[in-house]
Amino acid sequence: MLQILVVCGAGLGSSFACQMSVESVLQEIGVKASVDHSDISSAAGSRVDIIISGKNFESQFMRYDLPMDLIFLDRLVDKNEIKEKLVPVLESKGELK
Repeated sequence: MLQILVVCGAGLGSSFACQMSVESVLQEIGVKASVDHSDISSAAGSRVDIIISGKNFESQFMRYDLPMDLIFLDRLVDKNEIKEKLVPVLESKGELK
């Protein structure tokens, strides 16, 4: 199953709120995935397919050579932005027909 990790600085409030929005978008487009949330220091070592985080953390992620797809959001709970940025990644992975 596809693994998605939502990341914020502390791994608490904003990543959890974003996780709920991501789960809602996945349900709407009919994609099954395991979605979890984490803090940024734990994220780099995780084995997931996609990491979703705020644009404010983009430079921190760029320090690492990460094998997973990275999606950076301007607004963590904006379902339209999540869908707009997540759908092309899911299509490239063959998760959407």
